[in-house]
Amino acid sequence: MARRLALLAILVAVGAALVAGPGAAAPRGPIKIGLIVPLTGVFAPNGRDMVNGLQLAFSQVGYRVAGRQIQVLTEDDQGVPAQTLTKARKLVELDKVDLIVGPLTANSGYALRDYIDEQKIPAVYPIVSSDDLTQRKRSPWIIRTGWTSSQPNHPFGEYAARVLHYKRIAAIAYDFAFGWECVEGFQDTFERSGGRVVLHLWPPIGAPDYSPYLGRIPRDVDAVYATFSGGDALRFLQQYRAYGLEGRIPLIGGGTLTDEHILFQEGDLAKGIITALHYSAALNTPANRDFVRAYVRAYNRVPSYYSEGTYTGALFIIRGLEAVGGNVENRGAFVAAVRKVVLPDAPRGPVRLDAWGNPIENVYIRRVDIVNGEPQNTVIYTYPQVSQFWTFTPEEYLKQPVYTRDFPPAHP
Repeated sequence: MARRLALLAILVAVGAALVAGPGAAAPRGPIKIGLIVPLTGVFAPNGRDMVNGLQLAFSQVGYRVAGRQIQVLTEDDQGVPAQTLTKARKLVELDKVDLIVGPLTANSGYALRDYIDEQKIPAVYPIVSSDDLTQRKRSPWIIRTGWTSSQPNHPFGEYAARVLHYKRIAAIAYDFAFGWECVEGFQDTFERSGGRVVLHLWPPIGAPDYSPYLGRIPRDVDAVYATFSGGDALRFLQQYRAYGLEGRIPLIGGGTLTDEHILFQEGDLAKGIITALHYSAALNTPANRDFVRAYVRAYNRVPSYYSEGTYTGALFIIRGLEAVGGNVENRGAFVAAVRKVVLPDAPRGPVRLDAWGNPIENVYIRRVDIVNGEPQNTVIYTYPQVSQFWTFTPEEYLKQPVYTRDFPPAHP
């Protein structure tokens, strides 16, 4: 009897092998995604929204793509470039992640570039907006699904001159790559359209007191252009009012100044401020209404650009994984597949990647209105399908240097 049972077991095993076939592969493990975001420090609110957006997208597919589990490992870099690199090393060399998502700040994005190239690890940048990462310093392993710092500011500079009819503007923004590229991208097209930026002011991240800078703003400018985010944006608006400039000199700025991650704390302080960005939670499209409803149900708060950025970045990842049958181990094929993804109805609107690996997408001119007692970024004008190169060919655009602290210079 025992011999018969043993023979039966052998026959069952052989039959199973024949059914599976000689090419059958063993079950594959989870796809590990390393998420680098600031969860403490000045940019913690931005980082929280990045985590939420990514989680929402993967939860909608049950954390499974192409038959494989998705596992997200999150590291806090505090928005500090040196920490970003340290956390990336841990994720790649110890945790053996298959790809990286993040970080947040432009200078952290630059700091991570060479390591990504060295490791040949796919990296999705849904928020990092450092211009040159998809221009002169582009990497075959970095897939940017967000924007360049200057991208929304190019149309905004034109808008400020031709629609708002501003002639003279003073600019104040963060003293690192993000602030420089936002200001100088705006200035470039503003001055091509007949305006002039007469002053640059560069406070550091986390400046407690803006009065030394506010005191230098000429009283004869038509407007002040500002770019800050998080607690810095709130503190700047509070001090702009306290200094007596609110109501006297119109305030405009980069989209993060009134982004939803801080807008509801800013409240009336932000009323009337006009900014430019590729997303607004008030965008009235079916895709965005569905996204906002799902986000509010999940987190009991309105999504910010940081939320939408990682959500849409995850959509690119999901589509790319589907295209390669979940075979993220073939890194080159996966990166190539993601670069071919086209999203006709992302929450922000239609988006695709250009030949340099940067999104072509709508830019929205937004004005903060108070609606039913709550502030919102009302879309008042849309520039469709804006390229990082604005209206120039890449060859024309790249003849000039990258935007920096002093290029183009202010013209007093």
